[in-house]
This record gives sequence, C-alpha cells and structure tokens, in this order.
Amino acid sequence: MAKSPDRSKKRSATAARSGRGHPPSLQVGALCWRRSGKGLRILLITSRDTGRWVIPKGWPMRRRSDPETAAREAWEEAGVRGEIGNRSLGLFSYRKYLGPGRWIPCIVRVFPLEVRALLKEYPEHDQRKVRWFPPRKAAKRVAEPELRAMIRDFDPDTATEA
Repeated sequence: MAKSPDRSKKRSATAARSGRGHPPSLQVGALCWRRSGKGLRILLITSRDTGRWVIPKGWPMRRRSDPETAAREAWEEAGVRGEIGNRSLGLFSYRKYLGPGRWIPCIVRVFPLEVRALLKEYPEHDQRKVRWFPPRKAAKRVAEPELRAMIRDFDPDTATEA
C-alpha cells in the first residue's frame, strides 16, 4: 500500500522542525579556566533559553580563526578576557534548541582559554549567570557526555603546549 503524499509531507516537515536528518552544524567554544588558591577552576555559564550550564560557544565568524571566534564568544557571553589556545581540546555534540519542538544537531570544537580578566559589563551580562567550579563539579553540571569528559580530564599544562 502506497503512503499518502499528505502523510509523507507531514513527516518531512516534522523532521525539519525537529532536526532529524539535518547534518550537524559546526560551532566553536571556549573552555575557560584559571588557577586559584583553591586549585583549578572551570567557568560555566547558563544558556539563555533553558538555563542549563554550558560553555561559551557560537557560530564561526568570517575573518576570524576558530580560536579567535571562541575567545570572542567567551567575552560576549561571559565577560572574560584571556589567552586562547590554538589547539583544540576536542569535540562535543548537542542539540541546539530553536523553539518548542525545534532543534538542530551541532558539533562544537573546543579551545582552552586561560582567563586573565573577568569584566562586569559585557554584551550578555544581563542574560546569563557566570560561575566558577572545580573541574569535577563543572563536569557534573553539563549535560553533554563528551564535554563532561573533556572538563573532567582537562589538564592546563598539556592543553597549552605548542
């Protein structure tokens, strides 16, 4: 029995809305870190839409390298300035929420950023919470398994080697 054209159109619209069948989109992110008297700390921010804990990330920018873009996103979303590493720590995947029942799959290339300054005024200061965590606690706060492992295993001494 042949499928009705109306039913297949309905499925296609649902797949597009939900992100199924959509190739992953690439983003870049910054794993922001610092050393304190209490040891290594990882900075997390809340997402604007769901309030879950994430790292600063965004779409690649023209005329900027991936590390430069990651550093720019860290400033816009978390108000941090520092030294970004040129070597990626790895990748993680997640679903970018676009609205009720709508999302797209994304893959994020992550670069380490040693934070040297935390500013009070930055573009998204009134839209997000910013908080420092020990690596194990930060890893528990994020939802994505690959990012969780990246944070838990992060070693700034090997991450910043040339």
